[in-house]
Amino acid sequence: MKYNFNAGPSILPNEVFEQASQGVLNFNNTGLSILEIGHRTPLFQGVLDEARQTVRELMHLNADHEVLFLHGGATTQFFQIPMNLLDEHAKAAYLDCGVWGTKPIKEAPLFGQIEVVASSKDKNYSYIPRHFTIPADAAYFHYTTNNTIEGTQMHCVPETPVPLVADMSSDILSRSIDFNKFSLIYAGAQKNIGAAGVTLVVVNKNVLGKVSRKIPSMMDYRKHIENGSMLNTPPVFAIYVCMLNLRWLKAQGGVEAIEKINNQKADLLYQTLDSLPLFKPTVVKEDRSKMNVVFVMDDPEQEKAFLDLCKQEGMAGVKGHRSVGGFRISLYNALPLSSVQILTDLMKHFAQKRG
Repeated sequence: MKYNFNAGPSILPNEVFEQASQGVLNFNNTGLSILEIGHRTPLFQGVLDEARQTVRELMHLNADHEVLFLHGGATTQFFQIPMNLLDEHAKAAYLDCGVWGTKPIKEAPLFGQIEVVASSKDKNYSYIPRHFTIPADAAYFHYTTNNTIEGTQMHCVPETPVPLVADMSSDILSRSIDFNKFSLIYAGAQKNIGAAGVTLVVVNKNVLGKVSRKIPSMMDYRKHIENGSMLNTPPVFAIYVCMLNLRWLKAQGGVEAIEKINNQKADLLYQTLDSLPLFKPTVVKEDRSKMNVVFVMDDPEQEKAFLDLCKQEGMAGVKGHRSVGGFRISLYNALPLSSVQILTDLMKHFAQKRG
């Protein structure tokens, strides 16, 4: 038995794997594989339409927001966003709360000025800064809602009159939130949406077309909107898996229902960590992520022993990122509560033997 706590690409529901594998062999009883159907045929158009419409339903999006499935991963969005939203002499505001906050900060100055309004680098990104000021003249404010590596999460949407831009790669569709507050949301699919190879972008069309620069067609969100995410050949299989996974989430009761289960998983794991002095969470309590739980142990030998035990018990993906060390347990939508229960039982057993 395997228990998948990988940070991404991550766990997906078993039924999605089964349906996707059947689609590879025989898509919708057509006698053709999803891997070989034409991307501009009604067969795939139905997949893309359902995927986009299900995102709209799950996020309760208004008519101003467009749903796109694009190439290039979230990393491409680090420069595609300022290319489309930031004029050369304008300014954008950024929040630096971890590795995935620093990367877009490095790209944006290629297109305009930026201001880093706050950073938690001083304490190895173990908290979310507060009481920072977002400039009223900023073209937009960019932040990462959940920091996968460091295990922090912003639990409230910032109040600001400027357009909000958010990287939601590791907590998208995991909790109830007013998605219409955002001018642009982007997320790599490989955590809560589907398989690696496609990026979800949700953009308010009213923020587009305001920069003076010429934008290459493949980088222009307006062109992708006009062409319905098919400006060029889309990643067909990755979008198909997204559609299946979004369909699964909708059948569970949507974001509101999965949030309750996600809270149960996070509460169980953090309560166990806080009750066992052997394990040390690295993030201040008020900023702990409900998707990526990071903790360490004081003794490297103890860490190695617990990691070995986890491997022995079939637990994958528990080793922490090299920049933080220790352990990282990812609690994405498809992870069942039972897996967390088995992990916490193992932690208690280990602590009794070693603590």
